[in-house]
Amino acid sequence: MNIKSTLFAIVLSCCCPLMATAAVIDFEDLSLAPESFFDPDITTTWMSGDATFDHEVSFGPCCWSGFTYSNTSDTTTPGFINQYSAITGAGFGGGGNYGVAFGGGARFTFGDATTVGGAQFTNTTYAYLAMAEGDDGNSPPFVQGPFEDGDFFEITVFGLDAASERTNSFSFLLADGADVIDDWTWVDLASLGVVYGLEFEFDSSDTGPFGVNTPTYFAIDDISVSPVPIPAAAWLLGSGLLCLLGVKRKAA
Repeated sequence: MNIKSTLFAIVLSCCCPLMATAAVIDFEDLSLAPESFFDPDITTTWMSGDATFDHEVSFGPCCWSGFTYSNTSDTTTPGFINQYSAITGAGFGGGGNYGVAFGGGARFTFGDATTVGGAQFTNTTYAYLAMAEGDDGNSPPFVQGPFEDGDFFEITVFGLDAASERTNSFSFLLADGADVIDDWTWVDLASLGVVYGLEFEFDSSDTGPFGVNTPTYFAIDDISVSPVPIPAAAWLLGSGLLCLLGVKRKAA
């Protein structure tokens, strides 16, 4: 192998491993018994793929927020006791596991700069039935349903930088009037750009003294992520080495 070929091989071997490789976080790398969910009763984190998900517990084991994961399939039982089920009854494409978020500020992070192409989102059974049919578990009802024209349930996604500060944002609707989503729906998040994590907030037409009345949950699956490609400077360095070699050979 001549010197030029050797230098080219070195540049490729150094740079290629750092090129972007798309991956999908589908939660199937997590072990769950059938019809169960992750419920550790403590504040902790958990991982799927290259993402770390926050799970917070406050006021004892009764109250959690952030992210958990589930494979429960109950699409008919209303109310808080069925807070871990997606209205689809399964993960995207009929898969077993999926993520569930609850409460404003739910977030997950990456160890390195990443682009998120998008993800599959849907309502949980708890939120869907509250919006589609109303809250029949309380008198007077806490959730004002069923939703009608002018009602909405909105999710805002914030990109996070390396210091966990919010950057760009993108909003989408899980309910628009009486149209309440009951299937997996792809949401393109590429406009968030380079991020180190994502954080979520909720808004709804149904609010009260304590904020949003609509159950602040969503289910998520098949998150498409790619590490950020190596800087162009690295490629320029390799190209420069080869060009210098070419000049040297011509001079000889």
